[in-house]
Amino acid sequence: MITDKLDRPLRDLRISVTDRCNFRCTYCMPAEIYGDSYKFLPRPELLTFEEILRITKIFVGLGAEKVRLTGGEPLVRRQIENLVMELTQVPGLLDIAMTTNGYMLSEKALLLKNSGLHRVTVSLDTLDEEVFMKMNGRGIGPKRILEGIDAAERAGLAPIKINSVVQKGTNDEGIIQLARYFKDKGHTVRFIEYMDVGNLNGWQLEQVLSGKEIAEIIDAKMPLEPVSGDYRGEVASRYRYRDGSAEIGIITSVTKPFCGDCTRIRLSPEGKIYTCLFATGGTDLRVPLRSGFSDKEIRTMIERTWLTRDDRYSEQRASMTAPMQNKVEMYHIGG
Repeated sequence: MITDKLDRPLRDLRISVTDRCNFRCTYCMPAEIYGDSYKFLPRPELLTFEEILRITKIFVGLGAEKVRLTGGEPLVRRQIENLVMELTQVPGLLDIAMTTNGYMLSEKALLLKNSGLHRVTVSLDTLDEEVFMKMNGRGIGPKRILEGIDAAERAGLAPIKINSVVQKGTNDEGIIQLARYFKDKGHTVRFIEYMDVGNLNGWQLEQVLSGKEIAEIIDAKMPLEPVSGDYRGEVASRYRYRDGSAEIGIITSVTKPFCGDCTRIRLSPEGKIYTCLFATGGTDLRVPLRSGFSDKEIRTMIERTWLTRDDRYSEQRASMTAPMQNKVEMYHIGG
């Protein structure tokens, strides 16, 4: 186990397998910027599955226990189930999860489960047809996403979590509808404060509905009680419905940051590692990989990156006069 300058261990590896996505969510990849002519990474620049597997084994040797596949949208990466199957063979890797927008999940859920994926998190910001169509930038309604969630449940990809980014004045009026729907299903919705990820979503503090306000809105209709966290580095504050039917989570990166317990590192599609969601630069592993560096040499690069890590952007944000510029875009390294 290695720890950074703030004594945080390396436990979670988030692997972005592609920068491509079939949605154009307004808070991540606004359509007016990422239009049909936008140039994503050429395929030869993406890490191969073999390269991802090699890097993952090195990370596990340094203490990583969990892998989460992200994007972009991970299900648009061809034969992603083959990577999942390879990851299941890595000794010491305890958990393999995926975050997806759910659009292709109904056709992929059983295949992913049979390949060894343990669980899935689905992004769904609202059940309101008109609002969701606008937020995803593609005019797609929530019905197909809900079908994907049902398919994941049938396949046994559990527990299923639903991520909902709450933006004041956009989808906040749908909080109760979303919470009630998945309360009845027994799935956990994680409500996420609207964050200044990347540089292009026009974030303003006035658009943030605080975690405290979200909890109060739900509690007024469906009483809640707090639940203790399961492990260090858990990003969501947990609440249980008092009738015992289900839980929700609230992620408060803006109003109550949790940088002090962050155990995550991110691998980008082209092979850079980033030690923070809000990082302005990363450490390139692809060039060393393709230049014949040994596992020991790659391991030393990763160790050096983590041992010198002192990121705590979300804690520092409150003292900034304006959001930091030139951050890596969220679609590039996952949420």
